[in-house]
Order: sequence, then C-alpha cells, then structure tokens
Amino acid sequence: MKIGARMLVVIGFFFGIIGIIYWFTSYEDAGFLMLIGATFLGLLPGSYYWWWSRRMKLRPSDDPDASIEASAGTVDTFPSSSIWPFILGSGAFFIGLSLVFGIWLVPIAAALVLTASVGATLESRRGGTV
Repeated sequence: MKIGARMLVVIGFFFGIIGIIYWFTSYEDAGFLMLIGATFLGLLPGSYYWWWSRRMKLRPSDDPDASIEASAGTVDTFPSSSIWPFILGSGAFFIGLSLVFGIWLVPIAAALVLTASVGATLESRRGGTV
C-alpha cells in the first residue's frame, strides 16, 4: 500500500507543478482547472492510502522479503461461466444505440443492465448458476 500511496502522491504533485506552469504560461482557466482536478485525483487517494498504510500490517507488495505465494490470495470465488457479462454488455450497447436512434431504447437498456446486475449479484452470492 505504501508503494501505491507514493505513486499517487507523486502523480498529484506532478500535475500540480504542471498546472502552475500552465497557468503562468497560458493564462487559460479550463486547462488549469483540469490540471488542478488531476492533482486532487492523485493527492486525495494517495494521502488516504498513506494514512492507512501506517496503521496496517505490511502487505506483500511492501515487504522486500515476501515470496510470490504470499500475495496469491483466494482464486476459487469466480464462476466458471456466466451469461450476465453478455447481458450487461448488451445493455451498454443499447445505451449507445439510444444516443444514436432515440430515447425509446433507454427502457430496454435499463432493463438489461438491471437484470444483469441482479443476476450477477445473485450468482456470486450463491456460488453457481441462477
């Protein structure tokens, strides 16, 4: 967690420095505000991760003496095959179609996305097919 925190804080400082340089060289508001937003997108989670990394035990990614097996984790929680990602993708496709052909496709898209979300949640809770 310390490595991730450092990386995000460095990214935040980088965008902050670039934002200040951009402000003094271009005097444009929109680009400056986007760079400041990117600064906060790096600094806020980075500082949160740094704060938690001091209170947690060492993760395998932070331990120089850790083995590969230490960070393996649980692998047996995924279903072998499922129809729900296909249905969710179909719902996303219909959302795109509704932007092109009209709002009348939104109820179909919403039904597909809602069905896929409920089905995937139930399948992952029960550990098998729904």
